Amino acid sequence: MRNLKKCNRIVIKIGSSTLTHESGLLNIRRIEQLVKVLADIKNSGKQVILVSSGAQAVGFGRLGLKEKPKDMPGKQAIAAIGQCELMYIYDKLFSTYNHVTSQILLTKEDVDNPKRRNNLHNTFLRLLEIGALPIVNENDSVSTEEIEIGDNDTLSAIVATLTQADLLIVLSDIDGLYNDNPKTNPNATLIHHVKSIDGAVESMAQGAGSNRGTGGMITKIQAAKIANQHGIDMVIMNGENPNLLYDLFENETIGTYFESTQNKEVEQ
Repeated sequence: MRNLKKCNRIVIKIGSSTLTHESGLLNIRRIEQLVKVLADIKNSGKQVILVSSGAQAVGFGRLGLKEKPKDMPGKQAIAAIGQCELMYIYDKLFSTYNHVTSQILLTKEDVDNPKRRNNLHNTFLRLLEIGALPIVNENDSVSTEEIEIGDNDTLSAIVATLTQADLLIVLSDIDGLYNDNPKTNPNATLIHHVKSIDGAVESMAQGAGSNRGTGGMITKIQAAKIANQHGIDMVIMNGENPNLLYDLFENETIGTYFESTQNKEVEQ
C-alpha cells in the first residue's frame, strides 16, 4: 500500500537535463526551488540525500562550449570545473536555510570493494546522524568508465541501498513511465503504478531525451529494479516543478510509483 508520508530516509536524484537550460548553463530558478523544497522537507524531520548530476553539463556551460568534449581527459576536466561550481551553489543555497551540506564523490571501485562500501555506509549514516545533507555524484574527474558507474540513475539506486533508504525519487525531464514515447506519440499514457518490472515494462523504456544528460528511461527502470530488489520503493517524476514533492508526500498520484514487495535488505 502506497504511503509515502511514513518514508523517513529519502534519496532524491536530479539529472543534468533538469538542472540546466538548453544552453547548458545552470537553471538558477529551478535549483533555488529544489533547494528550498528539500530544506523544508528536511525541516519536517525527514533525512534527505541528494544525488546530483550536472558536473559535466555545468562545466561545459561555464566554459562556453557548444558541446561536451568527446575525449576522456576533456570530460574529466570539465567535470572538475563543473563539480566545484555545482557544490558552491548548493552549499550557498542550503546554508540560507541553515542546513549543512557534505560532498561524497564515488567511483565503481568504491561501491564494489567491500571495505570501501562499508566505510561509505558508515560515513553516510554518521552524516545523517549529525544532521548534514549529503550531496553525491560520481567522481568523474578520476573515473573512466560511465563515465564509470554508468549514470546517476544507477548511482542513486546504489546510494539508496547503501543507506537503507525508505524511498528513492528520480527527478527527470519527463512525468514518468509511459506506455510509448510521449515525445513522438501524443496518445502515450502515463503509467502511475508498477507492481513488477517485467519485459513489458522494460520494453516501454526509451533512450536519453536530452543531449545534456547521460541516461534515459531504460536507466531509470534499471535503477528501480535495484531499489525494489532491496526493499526500496521508487518514484519517477518530473523535476520541472520541485513543489510537487510536497504533493508526493501527501500521497497524491505523482509520476510513476515502483512498488517493492521485498523486505528491506540491511547493509553489513
